[in-house]
Amino acid sequence: MTSVAIRPEKLRESIVQALGDMVRDVRIALGEVTVVVPAARYLEAMQVLRDAPACRFEQLVDLCGMDYSTYGDREPEGSRYGVVSHLLSVSLNQRVRVKVFCPDDDFPVVASVTAIWNSASWFEREAFDLYGIVFDGHNDLRRILTDYGFIGHPFRKDFPISGHVEMRYDAEQRRVVYDSVSIEPRENTPRIIREDKYGGLH
Repeated sequence: MTSVAIRPEKLRESIVQALGDMVRDVRIALGEVTVVVPAARYLEAMQVLRDAPACRFEQLVDLCGMDYSTYGDREPEGSRYGVVSHLLSVSLNQRVRVKVFCPDDDFPVVASVTAIWNSASWFEREAFDLYGIVFDGHNDLRRILTDYGFIGHPFRKDFPISGHVEMRYDAEQRRVVYDSVSIEPRENTPRIIREDKYGGLH
């Protein structure tokens, strides 16, 4: 027998009841439930979402870092970095999005959920590499996409598009060498030229 997904409103009620005071905000947008939990209760809340009978989110489908520094609806004093997770309950056929914000912008830290879902390991390493978010309790937190000697975190909104260094293979030294970036930043403004009566317009 195939399980039928419950309505988002019902799922919202179940999550609010299961998490209690661990919830900062629960809202429905575009037919999906988004839960915001405080960093201090993040690990506890995720454990409940996996184990509570009305939730049973057995799978962590995705986890990513976010830099909210340029979001228009961000509060001026709000946290800059956050972690967004998507959970799936196969048994109850339901999904939820969970957001947590790092309390300290200068040193963003949240708890690791690798003890709850093994699949979080590489996702957390990616968020650490690209955003500099530290996952407390992760047993192998090191870069996963950038080079070993890479400096900075390329998905942060203030990271230069050209980067800080460039690498090339030096035939004389027979190895890869790093130099300062030789690309000068520039802004391209497209020039649009249209013929008279272009597209039938007058």
